[in-house]
Amino acid sequence: MQSAPQFHENLRAVRFGLVLALLTILFGFGLGGLFGGMEETLKEGLRTSAEAVRESVYRGDNAKVQEVLAKSWSYYKRAHLHGGGIGSASLAMILLVAALRRPSARTRSLVAWALGLGSLGYSVFWLFAGQLAPGMGGTGAAKEALRFLAAPSAGLLLLGTLGALVLVGRDLFKAESAEEQDSTRKAAA
Repeated sequence: MQSAPQFHENLRAVRFGLVLALLTILFGFGLGGLFGGMEETLKEGLRTSAEAVRESVYRGDNAKVQEVLAKSWSYYKRAHLHGGGIGSASLAMILLVAALRRPSARTRSLVAWALGLGSLGYSVFWLFAGQLAPGMGGTGAAKEALRFLAAPSAGLLLLGTLGALVLVGRDLFKAESAEEQDSTRKAAA
């Protein structure tokens, strides 16, 4: 069992990832607050972007404009949900990695960075895709334009999650060494 100073030292190793995960949650919650207080203003911003290119991009096709606006709004909601969900999951995994006994501070830090950056980047990607889509004529074009953000963010999330899984497996399923058994007995005494 870890002592409080040891756990605090482990938390310091993952502090940047923790802050990024908390910022991701704040991002998601903040979007939810914006939706509650400014939904029509946000939707009007999307409509304005589409109207600016109604003839040049949409060729006057109102049905296409409405389709892209609806999908853009769903991307805003996706950003909100990803911020709260992925941010919370990343925070939990980072805390779990901090609570483990065996990983080095560097390993803990790398996993935390991957989870924190990945969660924030991926959540922001959906907001930006929703913002860009009306002016580009579709969500496919917006996602393609933001691939530089989406792919690395999703990759970091997957690597961070895999890293946490491997560290949990190594720490909880690998037999303790004699030195670790002695340390555990001394801590319990």
